[in-house]
Amino acid sequence: MSEDRVAVGRDYTRSNAELAARWKIDVNRDPWSIPLEELDPAHDELFGANKVLPYFERLRKEDPVHLNESGPYGRYWSITKYEDVMFVDTNHKLFSSDIRNGGIRLGGLPIEGEPDPLTYLPMFIMEDPPKHDEQRKVVQPMFTPQNLAALEPVIRERAGLILDALPRGETFNWVREVSVELTGRTLATLFNVPQEDRHKLIHWSDTVERIGDPEYFETPEDAFKELWTCWEYFDGVWKDRLKNPGSDLISLMAHGESTKNMPPNEYLGNMLLLIVGGNDTTRNSITGGVLALNQHPAEYKKLIDNPGVIPNMVSEIIRWQSPVAHMCRTAMEDVEIRGKTIKKWDKVAMWYVSGNRDDEKIERANEFLIDREGARHHLSFGFGIHRCIGNRVGEMQLRILWEEIMKRFSRVEVVGEPKYLRSNFIRGITELPVVVHAK
Repeated sequence: MSEDRVAVGRDYTRSNAELAARWKIDVNRDPWSIPLEELDPAHDELFGANKVLPYFERLRKEDPVHLNESGPYGRYWSITKYEDVMFVDTNHKLFSSDIRNGGIRLGGLPIEGEPDPLTYLPMFIMEDPPKHDEQRKVVQPMFTPQNLAALEPVIRERAGLILDALPRGETFNWVREVSVELTGRTLATLFNVPQEDRHKLIHWSDTVERIGDPEYFETPEDAFKELWTCWEYFDGVWKDRLKNPGSDLISLMAHGESTKNMPPNEYLGNMLLLIVGGNDTTRNSITGGVLALNQHPAEYKKLIDNPGVIPNMVSEIIRWQSPVAHMCRTAMEDVEIRGKTIKKWDKVAMWYVSGNRDDEKIERANEFLIDREGARHHLSFGFGIHRCIGNRVGEMQLRILWEEIMKRFSRVEVVGEPKYLRSNFIRGITELPVVVHAK
């Protein structure tokens, strides 16, 4: 493992045990009792315990542009208000996403010298213009309205098959049986790989979020070895598409002017970007929607009484879940926000999960309202040049799934406690025990 940095988001040269020893936290402590200068919302344990939202509530009220200088992520600023997140997100010349400047996740550090090609995984979301724009343009045709229209009946058929196969009257994990299944099948279609390989895609997506977690991998090096099996798989797909091009994402990259000569680590980085972007965000919104409706029975009744609200509800679910908790940028010059001077080279965390609950911008932001007016005006897909390229595919999957759920079930009932992903980047749910009730 290089002593430098790791592209996918943090300094993995330090073990989780070492980080925990240096930075302990009581997840049950009242965040309003913590000295403000010590308040740091970035601890993965707060997300794993689903205890982080009050931290952001306090920061929005008392210190919306908040500096942290201790902890395993080093010096960084928390941006917690909607308008401030928008300002950072839409000013790519002031705030860089480039991996060599630190990338898009907490823990990313500027890279000096020649990085280790085994752990340095550049991807277009971690590039600035012009390279970002050129590579993004290559895959953009996959997400045209025409292609989405052709994809809709395929997703609907698969959603129906998944729902029809669910056990009735028995408890099962909604994440594994529904959320993962639908997104995995859609990913396999976008890549035009065999459907039986969809579980590999999900496994590699999960691996990205579990690098450094000793419950899954003994060392970070083991996790990166696993990610390189992803490259081996898609290297074979790439070679096939050079001879037999189609309209899938791999064909587009294999023949795209700005992507056809990518070195192996850049190809792997971009594949992981597309896999994680196509899986984690949608699957956690699918799961988060079921949980939110159960936690707000009056809203579930609205849905039952008026299934026509589903398209609007989808946007509210995505806001409420905020499946990408944060994105980072690096200041390229001194910038002032709310009277605070962010210095050149400072790391800046845009907390989408916090901005989406800013009641100065979103009325009744701390309430889940499926008929909310202007529900699409949320931060979850980002803004500016890095706005989520597949956001319409994600919305479509949620809409179709809920339309098919309402045809079959009177209720999807949560019957146990959810388990949350221990990650400050993907705000995820790993288990949600449910029982479905047929109409």
